[in-house]
Amino acid sequence: MKRPGPLLTLLAGLVLGLCLLTLNATTGTRTASSPYEEKSPSPLPARSAASPSPTPTPSPSRVPAADADYAGRTDDDAAAIAVSVRDGKAIAYFCDGRTKESWLRGDVQDDGTLRLTGEHGATLDGTLQEGRSVDGTVSVGGGRHAFSADRAKKPSGLWRATATVRSAKIDGGWIVLKDGTQVGIVTRDGEPAPAPRIDPETGAVTVDGQRLTARPATP
Repeated sequence: MKRPGPLLTLLAGLVLGLCLLTLNATTGTRTASSPYEEKSPSPLPARSAASPSPTPTPSPSRVPAADADYAGRTDDDAAAIAVSVRDGKAIAYFCDGRTKESWLRGDVQDDGTLRLTGEHGATLDGTLQEGRSVDGTVSVGGGRHAFSADRAKKPSGLWRATATVRSAKIDGGWIVLKDGTQVGIVTRDGEPAPAPRIDPETGAVTVDGQRLTARPATP
């Protein structure tokens, strides 16, 4: 028997090459990733926009108490009371028209409250109601009275006259209410007595035969 010749060897190699080529086509060629391939950077977490700090709301500026006059009566109708406000200050007059009276003074606070004081421990605590009225309490001579005084229009309001008549020191106070009623006291050297009527248009009044002029009382 003859040994296979070179032709047979060549055919065997050709068959082997075809088999390898078929196997490579079936499995496909994979391309290895390069070890130097740059990875896509991970997206940064979104930063929430910082909420701006709330701007503090400025407190509304207080409007100074308007200059005005107020007149009314105590709730028990025992006396009349008048209050006059000028430039943040106040003066008040409590009068029963017979023997009891008191002049009180003090400041008007930014919130419209006022605490006025007078002789012999007299006090008045009140609140301005947006320029329409004054409400509060007044303590005079051991008595405590609630009151409400509405804004007064001339000739209503608070009047006062001081003079010397026949060597006596005269001090008179009048409260003219909106209905024209007058409540007042004249003291002669500290002795109180009911006051004569004044002319509310001019303030003219006669005391012990002498003609005087009462004027609007202000702080």
